[in-house]
Amino acid sequence: MNWLIADAKNKFSELVTRALSEGPQRVTRYKEAVIVISEVEYHKLIGKGQSFKDFLANGPDFEKLDLTRDRSTMRDVKL
Repeated sequence: MNWLIADAKNKFSELVTRALSEGPQRVTRYKEAVIVISEVEYHKLIGKGQSFKDFLANGPDFEKLDLTRDRSTMRDVKL
């Protein structure tokens, strides 16, 4: 359903109730719009992300990565 921002402000409780029971609600202000959705719908959209700990534990393999420092002399810079 589409809501004007003034109506959404005046009927916020109804807006939330409809977002929970009917699905996403569109609220417009001038030419801009936002969508009000339930938390359940939000989590369906973003999916289950992996924890930072799991990301680090299951990250890429750096075994073959050369991390040795370049020991060549630095270039001359005129200041």
